[in-house]
Amino acid sequence: MQVLPNQPDNAIPFSEEEKGNQLFPVFVKLNKLRTLLIGAGNIGLEKLTAIVNNSHSATITIVAETVSPEVYALVANYPLIKVKQKSFDIDDLNDIDIVFAATNNHILNEEIRKVTHERGLLINVADKPELCDFYLGSIVQKGDLKIAISTNGKSPTIAKRLKQILNEGLPAELDETLQNMSALRQTLNGDFSAKVKKLNKVTQSLINPKKASQSGILNG
Repeated sequence: MQVLPNQPDNAIPFSEEEKGNQLFPVFVKLNKLRTLLIGAGNIGLEKLTAIVNNSHSATITIVAETVSPEVYALVANYPLIKVKQKSFDIDDLNDIDIVFAATNNHILNEEIRKVTHERGLLINVADKPELCDFYLGSIVQKGDLKIAISTNGKSPTIAKRLKQILNEGLPAELDETLQNMSALRQTLNGDFSAKVKKLNKVTQSLINPKKASQSGILNG
């Protein structure tokens, strides 16, 4: 997965050229990619937990000199995760699409980032936002609905609070509504524009139930 050009030595660091929040939100199909996680202590466990909580079928290779019992316990439930208890070397990047560096050695993490970029791969470096190509945001999930929250690395605490608010405020029944909307979409006739107009009328009830009821939308 070639996504990054080789950076010249005098390239301006990403964090210095940012003006406002320049992040582009995407949802990555980790179940279709090959993930490398370097580090299997407390930091590695945190990253691994975040990955598998969002992608149960992710293919992950863990490379670490020391692997915590908690990581082994988690890996036991996921047959697509394999552990290599050894030091990292550049050949570990072979046949890999995306990288997480989660060691407690900052010098090693920076070296991993360097060789990862030489391979044209994206990397997340734990506790070093300025070295990351992407961040892991706070996630709110209600069935198939998934909302990611980012503060551009400024305040993970605020992101966690917003996650709590949304988790408490969004009804559990929202996923049932989502499934019903998916089924309705399959039955609609007409061109794309007509389908969008119909779906917009139906979903109006989510933000203004009183108005939708008066117009007869909720009653069919």
